Amino acid sequence: MINSKQTALIYCDKQFSLADGKTASALVRHSDLYTIVGVIDSLMVGHDAGEVLGQGHRNIPIFLNLKEALEQLQITPDCYIYGKAPLDAYIPIEERQLIIEAMQKGMNILNGLHQFFSDDQEFVSIANQYNVKLKDVRKPPSLHELNVFTGGISQINIPVIAILGTDCACGKMTTAVELNLALNHRGIRSVLVATGQTSLMQGSVYGVSIDALISQFVIGEIEHSVIQAFEQEQPYIILVEGQSAVSHPAFMSSIGILKGSMANGVVLQHPPARTVRCDFPQLAMPTVDSEINLIEAISAAKVIAIALSHEDLSTNEVDAIIDRYEREFQLPTTDVLEQGCQKLIEALLNHYPSLHKLAKLEKQSRVPLLAAR
Repeated sequence: MINSKQTALIYCDKQFSLADGKTASALVRHSDLYTIVGVIDSLMVGHDAGEVLGQGHRNIPIFLNLKEALEQLQITPDCYIYGKAPLDAYIPIEERQLIIEAMQKGMNILNGLHQFFSDDQEFVSIANQYNVKLKDVRKPPSLHELNVFTGGISQINIPVIAILGTDCACGKMTTAVELNLALNHRGIRSVLVATGQTSLMQGSVYGVSIDALISQFVIGEIEHSVIQAFEQEQPYIILVEGQSAVSHPAFMSSIGILKGSMANGVVLQHPPARTVRCDFPQLAMPTVDSEINLIEAISAAKVIAIALSHEDLSTNEVDAIIDRYEREFQLPTTDVLEQGCQKLIEALLNHYPSLHKLAKLEKQSRVPLLAAR
């Protein structure tokens, strides 16, 4: 089989494995579109990116800078990915120069910021000169392509599950991606609808980066993406990636996701070791029960399981928290990166028994390779 993935080098200086480096971390963990051949982070030179994330050796070296990366790699990568997701939107001057150097080496540029490189005249000129492409993942569709809410989503007759959280950068997308993969492996046909730039970079077919949209269209675009996934893929279940948190005072994304997807259920992602919100040290973290109460007060969805982020926690601490949460909230609780998605799948099967039958039919309909020859 021919590998159609493009090779990519990720820039994430001084942020890899941290909250603002979540785009780079996600692409190292999983990408349907890119083969990651290296990461640039001057603080972690010489390490393997997979090992830094606790995911085992991935043969993805971390380099000091662009010059060292290109000297040590056997080929010039197809793409240079800006792998940071900072709260502010603009890149500093020194990072701008690195992007220019990457284009001069013949690398296409993939950008997930609100600062659109394809609107930058200098970048456009250099890209044309060296015959490379600039792709702004967050750039919204043109106005005539955007959708408002229609109510058509009320006709969807399969479970729609939102993966929401108690904060930003706490693992919602990772849990959504892992759960989607695990469901399909189990024979439960699942589709993931993206709502952020990183999952689109990973290869999600359906969805849009909602934080770049005019607010009038956020709910309609989510509804449209879910309907598209339902009609074109005929799945048994649809997962919708969450953003931020319903309770977060700085962001509205989760409310739009709940409204636009009309989710039946929610898997709630939580980082137990955090005491203050990511990027907002003056704001205390909400409790799990307060977030559950808020989600269930403003929507028809029920929280059916809890997924944990193990940041700053030992394995023993995570195990103890799982035991405590399951007793306290009477909800299955897990850490998908450490323990897999089995508990989440069981929770879905318990709440939506039709998935049992559909999975069984899917398994029976598969023709063995030898029989098909």
